[in-house]
Amino acid sequence: MPTEENIDRMCQDLRNQLYESYYLNFISAISRSKLEDIANAALAASAVTQVAKVFDQYLNFITLEDDMFVLCNQNKELVSYRAINRPDITDTEMETVMDTIVDSLFCFFVTLGAVPIIRCSRGTAAEMVAVKLDKKLRENLRDARNSLFTGDTLGAGQFSFQRPLLVLVDRNIDLATPLHHTWTYQALVHDVLDFHLNRVNLEESSGVENSPAGARPKRKNKKSYDLTPVDKFWQKHKGSPFPEVAESVQQELESYRAQEDEVKRLKSIMGLEGEDEGAISMLSDNTAKLTSAVSSLPELLEKKRLIDLHTNVATAVLEHIKARKLDVYFEYEEKIMSKTTLDKSLLDIISDPDAGTPEDKMRLFLIYYISTQQAPSEADLEQYKKALTDAGCNLNPLQYIKQWKAFTKMASAPASYGNTTTKPMGLLSRVMNTGSQFVMEGVKNLVLKQQNLPVTRILDNLMEMKSNPETDDYRYFDPKMLRGNDSSVPRNKNPFQEAIVFVVGGGNYIEYQNLVDYIKGKQGKHILYGCSELFNATQFINQLSQLGQK
Repeated sequence: MPTEENIDRMCQDLRNQLYESYYLNFISAISRSKLEDIANAALAASAVTQVAKVFDQYLNFITLEDDMFVLCNQNKELVSYRAINRPDITDTEMETVMDTIVDSLFCFFVTLGAVPIIRCSRGTAAEMVAVKLDKKLRENLRDARNSLFTGDTLGAGQFSFQRPLLVLVDRNIDLATPLHHTWTYQALVHDVLDFHLNRVNLEESSGVENSPAGARPKRKNKKSYDLTPVDKFWQKHKGSPFPEVAESVQQELESYRAQEDEVKRLKSIMGLEGEDEGAISMLSDNTAKLTSAVSSLPELLEKKRLIDLHTNVATAVLEHIKARKLDVYFEYEEKIMSKTTLDKSLLDIISDPDAGTPEDKMRLFLIYYISTQQAPSEADLEQYKKALTDAGCNLNPLQYIKQWKAFTKMASAPASYGNTTTKPMGLLSRVMNTGSQFVMEGVKNLVLKQQNLPVTRILDNLMEMKSNPETDDYRYFDPKMLRGNDSSVPRNKNPFQEAIVFVVGGGNYIEYQNLVDYIKGKQGKHILYGCSELFNATQFINQLSQLGQK
């Protein structure tokens, strides 16, 4: 990054004649003044000829999936939901936040090699980003000699035939989804474990070890696993409901054991026991069958590694589900969000000492408060607040949500979450094979039904050019048009084939998975999901709590 600190360090290295040659690659574009600082330092150190190349790479974003990216990891706090929605934020601070987001988005589209059509809601931070991004793209296109969107770049990538749609949405259109207890594998891992930049960190459960000084707790061992595109199990199941994942891990384990037993049987027939490599290489000279078995060993070992990985990760997730009754929370929240009749009282769950952590209870109540058309009466609210306080909850997030609901237009029309819901299929233990490593008794095997979340619904309206009160007043920007008249939505309403959804104020894996599921049914169409930061419910509720303190 071309920060003051990094530029000073480069100048210092030039002065110290540290390297034979310099190739300077900047993640985002370096300003002329900073470039001049480096040039002056090179000149003073007589090192001008040693500066071989200077590149603006336009890479100020992080790609987490083939269809998902997040901005500004190093400036996470600067572009957080809390930073954008602080009541005491100054105009200058807001400009800085918006410029940071726009610079990163500009990098994204330069890398993509495409100029998007931009749509956004009015009167939100998303609109501020849209106006600034439109201006930045226009200025670059106007400078024909130095434009980053001409020549070779446009031929690259999947967006070369038709321009993509960029839908900029504000986090405030839907505050319930980031708080929602989820049921799919990837979103659950992000919600309940330490999962950051595709790496999950697990603490092995502490036992007790005996020593001369008596019993003492074992030290917790930390293990890290990378969940990457080469992990076939992860790629196949990251969007699956958790019970399905547990069942698949068990099936993979049984398949592995069968293959392992076959190799052992063949070795036994040849009279070669043990794991000696020399013995194994001797086997390969004997029969075609043994050659095949031996050649599959590396594949078998990799399969074993992935099974162990997902057994450990899924077991850690399952411990949280059982200890906190997350299946109960998920099912109840789905009913609240889809306006389905509730089978038990909200107060009962909040008051149940065995149902979840104080944070779980607060998340549930906030979803109820956000999703309900009619806010609870003062008397009812006091009753809920007392129950939450008795359960050990911090009420600051509720304080902020009350203010948010009072000042937002959504107070009169909360986001609709569709009217489908989950269907319990009895206890998962009936589905699981006996002897499974996952003791899931008491955990419901909830089957997910596809329902479009607000962000997905907005995208569907704009991508398919549908007329809908929710999106009819969205602003329209075409940076390639000579005059930036945002009222001129073209009459030829051809649906878009490619779209990028970007959430200003933070996104989550629940929305990402919902978009992935939506696009599966749209042949030939592609969606990318991006956000200014990626947070889980704990991180989001902490931001709400900070806002509620003000």
